[in-house]
Amino acid sequence: MKAEINGVNLNYQIEGPDGAPWLVFSNSLATDLGMWNAEAAHYARRFRVLRYDTRGHGGSAATPSPYSLDLLVADAAGLLDKLGIKRTIFVGLSLGGMTAMGLALKDPSRLRAIAVCAARADVPDGFAKMWDERIGLARTKGMAALVDSTLSRWFTPELLAEKPTFLGNVEAMIRRTSVEGYVGCANALLGLDYLRHLGRIELPALFVAGANDIAAPSAIMRAMSEGVAGARFVELSPSGHLVNLQQSAKFRETLDAFLGTLM
Repeated sequence: MKAEINGVNLNYQIEGPDGAPWLVFSNSLATDLGMWNAEAAHYARRFRVLRYDTRGHGGSAATPSPYSLDLLVADAAGLLDKLGIKRTIFVGLSLGGMTAMGLALKDPSRLRAIAVCAARADVPDGFAKMWDERIGLARTKGMAALVDSTLSRWFTPELLAEKPTFLGNVEAMIRRTSVEGYVGCANALLGLDYLRHLGRIELPALFVAGANDIAAPSAIMRAMSEGVAGARFVELSPSGHLVNLQQSAKFRETLDAFLGTLM
């Protein structure tokens, strides 16, 4: 399904019974709503599940870059408005986790709780140079040139050697991501400045880290969680960046336990 939000057609999918509590999933950079297939199947039995493709990803249109985190947060809020969702639990991974934090800071009345997975809240030294290099590679050689390096950052070497079936799906998601969408969202990351504001979040919050994640290190995510009153922190091991895929069962157990405190 598609909805025009802030001048762009966003692709989304809804599953689960009418009248059930809303649960929203937001994808990482260079993936799409398919990264949450297992979660949608699991939670649609008792939640009204909304998954959507971030601007420039999956079936959502790409507008000219650069984007900002404020724009991506406004997209999420606009979609909630369009669908008549007054309050929801919002789960996001990496870029989606940043969107969750942005919503919690800018429009908390829309949310019952947030789950921030494998996401940073700041721009560390060297961050801009690293992303400038990736943006340049995408611009000159296309998304296919980013596949191998991205997979090596997202998963542990042991898992890559095992070659689970889902790796092919992840590779396909990276390849079909719009270059303009990737570049636009990558530029949005450069404006990340939530760390000093996390103490303002007063919602129930869960922070989930991968023990082997180099993009959003576990120690940094633990410190982030300590900045939010009453927040829970869980480390999944072994796991790289895409914790819901590398540790799918543990991830759902972790999220189940958190959701159980809200019901």
